[in-house]
Amino acid sequence: MKRPATTPRLLTVSTCTLLLLVTCATRAGADPSDDEFALNGTFFAVSDGQYAKTNDRFHDEATVTSTWTITTDCADFEDCTGTVRSDQGWTADIQYAGRLWKVVRDLPDWEHCPDGSTAPGTQKYTFALDDNYPPNVLVGFDRTVGPSGACGVNQWLDVAMPFTLTKTRP
Repeated sequence: MKRPATTPRLLTVSTCTLLLLVTCATRAGADPSDDEFALNGTFFAVSDGQYAKTNDRFHDEATVTSTWTITTDCADFEDCTGTVRSDQGWTADIQYAGRLWKVVRDLPDWEHCPDGSTAPGTQKYTFALDDNYPPNVLVGFDRTVGPSGACGVNQWLDVAMPFTLTKTRP
């Protein structure tokens, strides 16, 4: 007897679904207190100004280096939150969402206008592990955006730089 054309496809989907459920159940069943998913320790942070883009055009900016102390707690492999403390004097929340770590902070006087006034900016770091780097290095972007209309210009200022975070000690 000939099998219907859909049988292999359904079998494949069922097999993949089963594998996904087993994988998720194994990871979700892990004890969150073992810090398997948490990002904790001291890190060397680099926002590489050499490859910065301002409003989507390459434009050299100053490279910024700092030391971050990160403390996170995870309920499971998808739900992690915590705090970043930088040696530059700021503290911000960190969360894991959509396979990326995210740190967002407000910069009150970020953009300096020709008339001497300033405008705020929102800085967002997004980073993750990358198979092309050693396991102690996370890579992503440092992006800061100011409001449209700041300094009398009807466009926001958007500065993005490649970002690396290297663990220096637990």
